[in-house]
Amino acid sequence: MNFIGREIGHFFVGVMFLTRLPVPRGLRQVDGRLARSARYFPLIGVLVGLIAGLTFYTASQFLSPFLAAGLAVMAGVITTGALHEDGLADCADGIWGGATRERALEIMRDSQIGTYGCCAVVASIGLRTLTLVEFSPLDGLVALIVAHVVSRAMIPPVLVSGRYARTRGLASSVADGVSGSSAGFALISAFAIALIVGPVPAFACFAAAVVAGGMMLWIVMDKLGGYTGDGLGAIQQLAEIAVLLVLSTLLV
Repeated sequence: MNFIGREIGHFFVGVMFLTRLPVPRGLRQVDGRLARSARYFPLIGVLVGLIAGLTFYTASQFLSPFLAAGLAVMAGVITTGALHEDGLADCADGIWGGATRERALEIMRDSQIGTYGCCAVVASIGLRTLTLVEFSPLDGLVALIVAHVVSRAMIPPVLVSGRYARTRGLASSVADGVSGSSAGFALISAFAIALIVGPVPAFACFAAAVVAGGMMLWIVMDKLGGYTGDGLGAIQQLAEIAVLLVLSTLLV
């Protein structure tokens, strides 16, 4: 397989990992490519952002801003299979519900959602919805693309530089083999896409995402001694919220 063919395969492996979008049957074999797909996480964010953004833009023509915003957020949730929301919920339950590291990790493995997790998901969906209400249809479409792209660009650097908290897990299969060049490509490509809102807003979005994601990473590392897949989901969620909040002040 040539270089382009391999990279297309890596991209679609990432699509299969991060979303519920259909993937061509011939590209469903992972074959060690899961780690290599990390460089394309921001580009996969373009797909999710487009789906959510076009939902917002279209719904805004017929419905109230609040309903259009709610539908857009749910379109993103459905597209990803609530992957990151589930991580945020489990992370909140484990970190604030577990007195020890071992108990926190045990709670995070439990498929049931607790009070902390419920509150975290409600807050995440609520904040994103209320923020989107402030945008015009076109600005909302652009903001959603940028938010989904930049927030996913925060994940590869953690995979490269962080330490996995468990012995094995789904996230560790991604982290094994992720290179610094892949993380660099993810960050550069995300910033290039973010430039559609202008240099200053793009820098502001990255700064907000780094602060929000870094804060969540610090909490996870302090409690668990390393990151988990759920922690990565929580980082993405906080970064996405932060980007939308920043753009709501700069684009509106």
